[in-house]
Amino acid sequence: MRKLLTRQSSATRRHGPGPLARLDRRLRASVGQRRVHLHWANLFGVVSVACLLVLAVTGVLLMFTYVPSSELVAYDGPHEPLVGSRVSRAFDSTMEISLEQAGGMLVRQTHHWAALVLPAAMIAQILAVFLTGGFRRPRRAGWVLLILAFIAVLVAGWSGYALPDDMLSGTGLRIVEGVVLGIPVIGTWLVSWMFGGRFPGEIIENLYPVHVAIAPVLIAVLLLVRARLAYARGSAGPADPAARATLGLRLWPDAALRAAGLTAITGAVLVLLGATSSISPIGSYGPTAAGDVGAGSQPDWYIGFLDGALRLVPVGWEAEWFGWTWTFAILVPLAVVSVYFLLVVVYPHLESWVTGDDAEHDTLDRPRNVPARTGIGVAGALFYGVLWGAASADVVATAFSVSFESVITALQVALVAGPPLAFEVTRRICVGLQHRDREVARHGHPTGRIVRLATGGYVELHRPAAEPEPARLTVAPVRPRPTRPDGDGQPTRRERFRRVLARRFETGHVVIEAAGARARTTRRAPNRTD
Repeated sequence: MRKLLTRQSSATRRHGPGPLARLDRRLRASVGQRRVHLHWANLFGVVSVACLLVLAVTGVLLMFTYVPSSELVAYDGPHEPLVGSRVSRAFDSTMEISLEQAGGMLVRQTHHWAALVLPAAMIAQILAVFLTGGFRRPRRAGWVLLILAFIAVLVAGWSGYALPDDMLSGTGLRIVEGVVLGIPVIGTWLVSWMFGGRFPGEIIENLYPVHVAIAPVLIAVLLLVRARLAYARGSAGPADPAARATLGLRLWPDAALRAAGLTAITGAVLVLLGATSSISPIGSYGPTAAGDVGAGSQPDWYIGFLDGALRLVPVGWEAEWFGWTWTFAILVPLAVVSVYFLLVVVYPHLESWVTGDDAEHDTLDRPRNVPARTGIGVAGALFYGVLWGAASADVVATAFSVSFESVITALQVALVAGPPLAFEVTRRICVGLQHRDREVARHGHPTGRIVRLATGGYVELHRPAAEPEPARLTVAPVRPRPTRPDGDGQPTRRERFRRVLARRFETGHVVIEAAGARARTTRRAPNRTD
């Protein structure tokens, strides 16, 4: 053994370090001293990247057999119920991958599972960034890029959903055709451009490049630019300086190896799902047909909110204007969803305008310490969830033996009344948690031990909060931006409106000062239960 080590060391002296050692040395020299804070929100980003890698590998494997063509052929594969049926070459090649190609079913199902997990990981990452204030300067551009990447993922998933050309995907395409036709003036032209003629036309040929080239390249560019900005501006960490010093990890090799490990675990879970959990059994659905629609058809979950928005609109809501039929049952859902995503994109700028906070932030907020923002996040998530749940209203009605109309009515009420109620409940919960933190900062943690005083009274003993907990619990007071008057010295209407929003945004903040100082609560609203 000693001779072997001696030979290796002598060889290293003669030829120098190996390529891996040289790469490690360069990485340590360039990024080894850079430290990042692996907040739990960053883990969802790692899961998203892992899903993208699995999608890329399995997608390339599927491309060798899949044929993106709507040309009809006679099916002669091993699935006996379909033998002799006229199917498209896209459906025929997908059946070949599933039943005839070695490992084809595993690859296809793993690809589908990765496509389902990716939007879930991105939604969790978006919520985590929003609730912790990770979108504030200097990371506003990163927030916009993340939302745009999520929209590109939705486009990529929807375009791939239709490629098997089975009955389920055909029903979804028929719904898309009807929605686009309902757009006044340009609807007919858009359908002709998308489908290349009458349904189904050449929709498979048109969606294939979107799924395999356009959307993936767009996602990759957006995420690479976001990663570059994150590297240049650093990662946000906890507010406590001591915690920032202890939680920071070297980018190489510590953080990189942890991310690689989570990527490997995510890939293994996706492969396990593809091997054990059946998904999208197109042989049971059968091929698509222009005159057939599958009962109980459901889109992939990440597109469900679009279908749900269409279902919640009152029936027969349309009008005749300028010689065109304006179908508000289609236009209103499209407008609502568009405005929803627009508000999500511009929210960092809206919050900065309301609060007057244009400073750069390298720390993350605890969600409880910003009750208004946390309430807005929960309300927005509930709004999205109600739309998503409405896509399965027919399945819910069938499963629980209730009328479809009653399910839709309940969801319509929840869509209107749910977000404001969720906002207020969440805000009050945050205020309650802040009050608890204030008591811990002032008196310490309760121990459950009750002692009797010499005067005959009883008191509970408290354990002082250990470092760095007092610093973590400290919350600075909110200082609103002063009102800007106009030329006459009076606030403008826009400024008065901003001041009203600012007061509402500040309501419920519990100022927790440093240990030993007196804590107080800022109250901007007359409600004394805050």
